[in-house]
Amino acid sequence: MNAEDHTTSRQIHLVSRPEGWPTEDTFRLEEVELPELGEGEVRVANEFVSVDPYMRGRMVEQESYVEPYRLGEAMDGGAVGRVTASRDASLPEGTLVQHMQGWRDVAQGPAATFTAVPEIEDAPSSVHLHLLGMTGLTAYAGLVEVGRLREGESVFVSGAAGSVGTAAGQFARLLGASRVVGSAGSDEKVAVLTEKYGYDAAVNYKDAPIREQLPDVMPDGIDVYYDNVGGDHLEAAIDVMNRGGRGVLCGAISSYNERAARPGPDNLGRLITFSLSLRGFTVREFAERYRDEFADRAGTWLREGRLVYDETVVDGVENAPQAFIDMMKGANIGKMLVRI
Repeated sequence: MNAEDHTTSRQIHLVSRPEGWPTEDTFRLEEVELPELGEGEVRVANEFVSVDPYMRGRMVEQESYVEPYRLGEAMDGGAVGRVTASRDASLPEGTLVQHMQGWRDVAQGPAATFTAVPEIEDAPSSVHLHLLGMTGLTAYAGLVEVGRLREGESVFVSGAAGSVGTAAGQFARLLGASRVVGSAGSDEKVAVLTEKYGYDAAVNYKDAPIREQLPDVMPDGIDVYYDNVGGDHLEAAIDVMNRGGRGVLCGAISSYNERAARPGPDNLGRLITFSLSLRGFTVREFAERYRDEFADRAGTWLREGRLVYDETVVDGVENAPQAFIDMMKGANIGKMLVRI
């Protein structure tokens, strides 16, 4: 990459569609010469790029809410960077921007596809990729719109040590939840949830079946279940949901790399007898409706010191594939990021 004008972009391309777990051979690092900037375009040196669970679904050809990645082309995803060259007055050089041309070190395109974001005092630019970005908005909108969380209710969050889970737990507390409990895959993560993120309790789902552990930590039942895991966690939550309980189905990371579909929960009859509801969603459904409200509330909470976060950072765009695989295996606490 040219250090002065960033005219070369190092990018990760998808070169095969994985069956089961992706491997390093699923991806290839390519170096691409960028064309001259056209009128109304900008060039951006990325500072951080995001790797997220939903990207696994885009690696295969299947019907979904977003198109699959194309073989032999650069992958995309959330990124934050700084404008290094501009032919659009709305985004002058030096502007910090958020955009969807991740998995590369230099991005280029119409200015309309880049959004200026504020500099946050005492916080890295990467915060716009998690707590103040789509990750945070996903957690917030899921609780408010899908979960209809009311003050005094109890909340259980699966995959609670990930980026969405750590945000959801904090937001639930700030929105008035009476008890917030989470699950994670190690004793270290369990300790982080209770000691840093304010969870009332947390369980290591590897210690014993989650279905056996959950009744002990949610003795008064669950009003809102924020699901990032699916599978056995969803089944366990249905067991102890209170009458009128709501399940917020955000992710199902436990099954993303499986070759065959799992059987569904064996206790769906409780949805009828206890008037339970389960609703899946993607943040795109509510982004416009909640973006300003979320930005105002989350920004205020962060400035007041009422929100905390963790980042697991891997250096170098060439290491993005391994960062993604590690994230899928639960190696991160908080947001998994690649620093360029």
